[in-house]
Amino acid sequence: MASRPERLLRGSDAPLSASFLELFFDLAFVLALSQLTGHLLHDLTLGGTLRTAVLLVGVWWIWVTTTWTADWYDPESPAIRAVLVAATLGSLLVGVAIPQGLHGRAGLYAGAYVAVHLVRGVVTVSVLRGHPRQRRALRILCWYTVTAVPWLAGVLVPEWRIPLWVFALAVDLSGPRLGWPTPMLGRARQQELRLAGAHFAERYRQIMIIALGELVLVAGLSYAGTDLDPAETAAFLLVFATAVLVGLLYVTPAGRHLGSAIEHGDPSRLGVVAAYLHLVMIAGIVVTAVGAELSIAHPTEAGDMRAIMAILGGPMLFLVGRILFSLAIHRRLSWPRVGALFVLAGAAAALRLPLVAVSAVATFVVLVVAVLDHAALFTYRRPGTPD
Repeated sequence: MASRPERLLRGSDAPLSASFLELFFDLAFVLALSQLTGHLLHDLTLGGTLRTAVLLVGVWWIWVTTTWTADWYDPESPAIRAVLVAATLGSLLVGVAIPQGLHGRAGLYAGAYVAVHLVRGVVTVSVLRGHPRQRRALRILCWYTVTAVPWLAGVLVPEWRIPLWVFALAVDLSGPRLGWPTPMLGRARQQELRLAGAHFAERYRQIMIIALGELVLVAGLSYAGTDLDPAETAAFLLVFATAVLVGLLYVTPAGRHLGSAIEHGDPSRLGVVAAYLHLVMIAGIVVTAVGAELSIAHPTEAGDMRAIMAILGGPMLFLVGRILFSLAIHRRLSWPRVGALFVLAGAAAALRLPLVAVSAVATFVVLVVAVLDHAALFTYRRPGTPD
């Protein structure tokens, strides 16, 4: 009979598919991503973009750390089920807070963020009492206990809120890459950071579908609020085509091979790097959703540089993340993707066209990249890497 701590750990024979509560947890991000899109849409300036980025990183790190928890531990155990339910509630509260997350609801945002991490840490440390893996859980709990101070201090000192939260996020995100070094507990060893590659890859595909679902939802709701005239219809169809192409660019090919790359490569490095780079890609989809709403609502307007930057900048940001993702996972470099970045950047500087035409340029560039990537004629591969 396995001990109570042993029963908490994910066994080698445990199913690698996501559990029901993991998928239920993902639903909280439907609200969060929708709120982030609205937050950026209503403050489409450089400062507004940076403020939205701070809120997005917090949302994303809740998802990443909760997903690691469900990968290291048995998601069907009562303790981890409780952690997943608590994380779902915390994520919903973070989503509720986002519109005023840096102002009147800062306490709700920071409090929910801190609570998710501390509850998870307390539960795992308690259940793992006497087990070697308790040291890893203790290190992580110590890190989030320390960063709770700047998170909560930011609530109390509004003028220092953003610097304090940026500092806290930087520490939180660097923890796993450094192995959560802690006095008297040391640093986590590589085997303590091992991930089930197939499970992890599936979870990333699922959250990417959630993000693309936000883009499709924005397109549908924006189009439903129009008169359905030809320009608005064209803008809607272009956004839909962009969503399809972005999805295809994600799964071909590194997205399909992420699981095997983690299993047979350096799991501690790839697991963390994949978290960082998926954040960049999801940020690109959020910006694309903002551009989608603007292009569908105002397809014939011209000269709005902020709208143009959103329409073109979203695909650019996604491609940056996708390029770095392929380099990190398979040492592959797609020259069409690199070229597309320069084309989109040049278009952003030169275009003064109606927004529907700008959207057509963005969609065409992404289409060309997808076609050339499928042909695989312009991709550098390090010898020995898979196709």
